[in-house]
Amino acid sequence: MAEMSQVLAMPKISLGPAGCKGMPVLGFGTTSDPPVEAEITKLAVLQAIEVGYRHFDTASQYNTEQPLGEAIIEAINKGLIKSREELFITSKLWCSDAHAPLVLPAVQKTLQNLKMDYIDLYLIHWPVSSKPGIYEYPIKKEDFLPMDFKAVWAAMEECQKLGLTKSIGVSNFSCQKLTEILSIAKIPPAVNQVEVNPCWRQEKLIDFCMENEIAVVAYSPLGAAGIFCGTNRVMESDYLRDIAEYRGKTVAQVSLRWALEQCIGVVAKSFNKERMIENLEIFDWKLNIEEHKKIIMILQARACLGIDYTSPYGPYKTIDDLWDGDV
Repeated sequence: MAEMSQVLAMPKISLGPAGCKGMPVLGFGTTSDPPVEAEITKLAVLQAIEVGYRHFDTASQYNTEQPLGEAIIEAINKGLIKSREELFITSKLWCSDAHAPLVLPAVQKTLQNLKMDYIDLYLIHWPVSSKPGIYEYPIKKEDFLPMDFKAVWAAMEECQKLGLTKSIGVSNFSCQKLTEILSIAKIPPAVNQVEVNPCWRQEKLIDFCMENEIAVVAYSPLGAAGIFCGTNRVMESDYLRDIAEYRGKTVAQVSLRWALEQCIGVVAKSFNKERMIENLEIFDWKLNIEEHKKIIMILQARACLGIDYTSPYGPYKTIDDLWDGDV
């Protein structure tokens, strides 16, 4: 069965202590910009499981936890998978819950939405807090607050100790902010999920994470053309098109393969079944040295600037503050 061979062929990244199951390097993203109906998400997840995906990425802010959970139950009932244990599930703590007393209730709400006893990975979504009890995006500028990294991370560690999540990590953290977490962590972050693609290679951050045994997972590996991250530079890159044409591959396949060869994980999102399958067909070939040299020539620019997380009233006045100069 083709789908099963894709599952068996997919490498995994080890997270944390021995016995913790590995994270499949290619994950399936569930965020949509603009949002779509829950039933559309549910159908896409079912199709993704059918064709071979076993790693699913969600977040409370995406409003996709519930349809993801429903799809997994249906996939088990249909025999597409034997149990939830075959899957790796990631979710994220939203800014308004990034306060020490709210972290445990937030992960419990996530588990309730997913109808699960645990998730595999729980991430702090952004390195900033916002006014408690207000769930909205974009966040009002006056609602931003500095995050108490020490207290929030201790609460994340408690979620892992209680078995509600197998691993904990962060998202959108710079080297400087990771250094702050590492200085106070009893359980270091297992993952940093950040934007990585051929147009924003993040060599410095990836090297830092590798040195500190933090796995990097790339979001927007094909660029980000949504209303909040308006660029399509990856898919329109002449360098990537040339490589794809020579290889008989798609630009998406070249971009995803490049990311894997950086020894990182990737979360790709497509609700089109044919493209879901195409995105899986990246494990039986490699880019050569000349192709890597071409990709290094691509001009670098961040797509997801994070402007919506800056505020004259908050801890990060500019995107330079947010990314600590790595823009």
